[in-house]
Amino acid sequence: MTGSLEGQPIRLEVISGKKLRVPSFRIPAGIYVSIKLNETRHWKSTIGVPSTKRYVVWGDTVTLRSSYASPQLSLEIRASFELSRILGNGEVIGRLETSLDELLRHGNEPFNLSFPPVRGVHPSLRLKAAVTHPCENQDDALFDSVIDCEIAHDTDVGHTKVAEYVTSKKVSDLNDAVEPFQLVLERCPVGHTDRAAALTNLAWAHLQGHIRNDPQDIDFITSLFRDALSLRPQGHPDRPSSLYNLTEALIWRYSKTDAAADICECAQIYHELLPLCPEGTYFRSIAEGENGVEHVIRSCNNLPMDASDEGIYLRRIVLELCPVGHQDRPTALDELSTTLCECFIQRGRIEDIDESIQFGCEALSLCPEGYPDYGAYLNDLAFSLFHRFSHQRNSHDLHEALYLCEQALCLHPVGHKSRHMSLDSLRNTLYQRFDQYGDINDINRAISLCREALTLYPPRHPHHCTSLHNLAITLQTRYNTSHASEDLDEAIELSRESLRLAQLDVPERYRTLNSLSLALCSRFTQNQKTEDVEEAIGLCKEALVVLHPLHPDNYFSYMSLKEAYLSRYRVQHNPDDLSFAVENFKLASRHPTQGFPHRIRAAFRWVDEAEIYQHESTLEAYHTCLELLDNHVMTRSSIISRREAATTFGSAKALPVDAASCAVRRNDLRQAVELEEQGRGQQWSLASRLRTPLDDLQSANQPLAQKFSELNKCLSDAQASAGSEGSAAADWAAIEYRRLMAQWEAAVAEIRNVQGFSRFLLLPSYQDLQAAASHGPVIILIASKYSCDAIIVPTSGKPHHVPLPSITLAHLNIVKDDFARTIRQASFMGPTEPRTDLIVLLRRIWDEIMLPIVTVLWRDLKVKPRSRIWLCPTAAFTSIPLHAAHPSRMKADGSGRELCLEDIYICSYTPTLSALIRSRQTMKTHITPSFAAIGQSQPGAGQGTVLATVDSELELVHKLIPPNVKFTSLSGEEATQAGALDALRTNTWVHLACHGKQDREQPYDSRFAMRDKPLTLLDIMENDAPHAEFAFLSACHTAVGDEETPDEVIHLAAGLQFSGFKSVIGTLWVVDDDVAKHVVEAFYLNMFKDLKDGPMDCTKAAKALNVATCAVKKLVPLEQRIVFVHIGV
Repeated sequence: MTGSLEGQPIRLEVISGKKLRVPSFRIPAGIYVSIKLNETRHWKSTIGVPSTKRYVVWGDTVTLRSSYASPQLSLEIRASFELSRILGNGEVIGRLETSLDELLRHGNEPFNLSFPPVRGVHPSLRLKAAVTHPCENQDDALFDSVIDCEIAHDTDVGHTKVAEYVTSKKVSDLNDAVEPFQLVLERCPVGHTDRAAALTNLAWAHLQGHIRNDPQDIDFITSLFRDALSLRPQGHPDRPSSLYNLTEALIWRYSKTDAAADICECAQIYHELLPLCPEGTYFRSIAEGENGVEHVIRSCNNLPMDASDEGIYLRRIVLELCPVGHQDRPTALDELSTTLCECFIQRGRIEDIDESIQFGCEALSLCPEGYPDYGAYLNDLAFSLFHRFSHQRNSHDLHEALYLCEQALCLHPVGHKSRHMSLDSLRNTLYQRFDQYGDINDINRAISLCREALTLYPPRHPHHCTSLHNLAITLQTRYNTSHASEDLDEAIELSRESLRLAQLDVPERYRTLNSLSLALCSRFTQNQKTEDVEEAIGLCKEALVVLHPLHPDNYFSYMSLKEAYLSRYRVQHNPDDLSFAVENFKLASRHPTQGFPHRIRAAFRWVDEAEIYQHESTLEAYHTCLELLDNHVMTRSSIISRREAATTFGSAKALPVDAASCAVRRNDLRQAVELEEQGRGQQWSLASRLRTPLDDLQSANQPLAQKFSELNKCLSDAQASAGSEGSAAADWAAIEYRRLMAQWEAAVAEIRNVQGFSRFLLLPSYQDLQAAASHGPVIILIASKYSCDAIIVPTSGKPHHVPLPSITLAHLNIVKDDFARTIRQASFMGPTEPRTDLIVLLRRIWDEIMLPIVTVLWRDLKVKPRSRIWLCPTAAFTSIPLHAAHPSRMKADGSGRELCLEDIYICSYTPTLSALIRSRQTMKTHITPSFAAIGQSQPGAGQGTVLATVDSELELVHKLIPPNVKFTSLSGEEATQAGALDALRTNTWVHLACHGKQDREQPYDSRFAMRDKPLTLLDIMENDAPHAEFAFLSACHTAVGDEETPDEVIHLAAGLQFSGFKSVIGTLWVVDDDVAKHVVEAFYLNMFKDLKDGPMDCTKAAKALNVATCAVKKLVPLEQRIVFVHIGV
């Protein structure tokens, strides 16, 4: 040291470093600088994290005192493999001997100090050195004593030897590295602070030998890295390094073994790792690089399809590793899409195919035409749409799939390597379109495509057997239409050839076994050769042996075996064959891994065959159908999609009444009531589950009641969000709905474990349903193709059967149409013209339907005159004004006119027994009444014509209600959709005068016309009005239901009842405003005539309507009197 510097403090600033490469190629956790002053004292900078370009910024300073500083000092750049406590001193990147004089030679300016090269590149430091003035804060505490430690020493030796081995590739150097690392591990037993670092160092040394093909146990290496990771839990600063090290070992093991589990685990690790790696760091650049996550993504994308939950989870993780803009995102999307599609094929969950299509569309949108895999993505998306069409029968899916297939085939002309794939896709879609529409040109073209595809699969090609099978079943399908024996013969020949060539364990084999069985059954039906049906049965049994018992496609083997037994039964009439067929119906419909749609179809076939042959299992078949349909519909996340799910099955709309008829024919009336309620009230009961009163549960278990109430609210919100069709947001809302649904079902199971709640939300028994008749009998009218009956549910005791032998379902449909025609004709008649045709129809309803029922009520049940009764019609009965049944004739003795139904009893309707029970359960006492009159005489564009009498009707209503009742009038510009909803929610009594329209194609779109936009049935159902009591719907078509579902009573009046109104007056057809006011006036006069200062009572509405329609006979034509009906309490 120069004399002028002696005793002067020197301030050294370590600014940054660059080109910092680690000799051993190991990824550092950080890099630091060490200054060694002598054998006992040195200084270390903080550990800096290198950037993507191996650049580190420190900005650390140290003051060197001349009292202990020698003119010479050693500068080292070291890599640390721990960010927390460092084991040893890390690996040397560069070492340089220099002096203080040399450092000070640059004056007070920053300078670069270059180190010897590492892997051909010179690392360097940027420093700044200057003499500074003495300061009290400058002390020796900045320096650490160099303490010799065997663990640290051996660790440093190991790092040095690994670096030497990487360069020399000598096994001796590797052994020299492993030995000290092994000694260090032995000195760091379980519980030692440095054990994780010791495990990692030893594993890393072994891994370098494995990479360079020196004999090393990769399983042992992997276990060391796992042990280290287990000691670094989430939040530990060195967990990212341990995660990365484990992926390195797994990737190398995968490269040697092709064990899919290793690369799948890597994907999961990277899913955790990448968020822990700060952007811009060297560590992240390595993790994201070609040998890191990119390699894992590509390897995962090349794995065979796995449609298990684990396989789908992996595909989701891979997709998350490919954010928007990532080059592999289209492939990841397509892989997830096809995996979800396969999962749907195996399980039948609609959410899987919806997601599959969603991801397939995104994959396609990211690939411009000309993209190498564009054609494949077209086919994959078409395949998903094809399967959703098979499930839902939405023609839009079929048309879109066909369009995509045609596009793909254009991109794969003759000679293209992927043409076979496009031929198969288009063939599948045409096959489905033929099944849907029956155009013979489609099946003919499908056969041509199959023949071309077969030429692209020579006999030794792995897809040759599949191609033979596809052509066989397509020919067999054409035979079912054309009955050309050559098609059937060729189909059998092709199937036999496919079986001959197929190995015993290939997936196509069992499909061909089943298709050949069906073809042989067809030939047996044609020629009745026993050997054909015997072979068909044997083939099905073989197919069942091929697959695991829970394989989804065993369903098709059961169905094929069923068909073989039925074919033989129809010819030989052996009852054992019918029993075997029924047994396979049961197995198919209850096969747990097959999707609901196929199982439902099997159950419907079971019902049909059991009815034809009067088999003892018929009721069991109906129960199975209803249960499967209910479970299937419950998977849908919105009210509208549930209806769509139900209408997919054409036989569903008659299922409840046919089931009830079956029970009646077997003299089990209690079960008939239960079955009719279960099926017919499906849509309402599913929706009402979220509005179940919880008062009793609140008393028994308040926290559980609160939890269930919150889940109901969340589910209701999610259900509303999922109702917006055609948007990505709605798709994700549906996924959220399913997550919440799982929690809801778990909560229901928990509630059923509470004492006294074992039947919570279970299907109601007859005893439960009989509560609907607590204030008067309920008459269920069943219109089935097998029988027409009435069941009277009395206030107590067993139900009573009233057979209606003089009518059939066909006759009822004619009567229904006659009523519709007669009502239309009456609308063009003058008010005084006789309604002769209508009178004749009402007389027929009295004689054939209501008179037998009244006889039982009067004679057997002793129901007193002017008592209340409730009608619960089904099927065609819902479109007939049963309440208006009238003999319109003199008594036989000439003593006067015969009484009509409404002379004898006060009639109300109820959509279902459960709806009536719910209304009674939610009746409140001591509610301050409020009345809202809502009218819209000038609805918005496209909603209807001007209604001249609406405003005067509202004024009339205002005059007629008690003066002490709070009254609100909403009309004109104020009568908007939102305004009407608010009035329905905040008032107990409501009168609504406007246009009403029942939408028969989509009943949830049935609506009241408002100023801005319609008030729909769906809006009303989602509008909870717990304090509501009564609504008068002075609008057209408010109590006419949906004929396409088991729940025909999806209409506006029933929707208001569901939302909370206990008593509702609705209409069956068009209302004439000029005369309706007379009914309105008479109704409210009778409703409030005895009120005085007492409370308003909505239970008096039925009687008030009964009296009102009688009072206006001279003012209102017959069809306008009977148009009004009462629903509810």
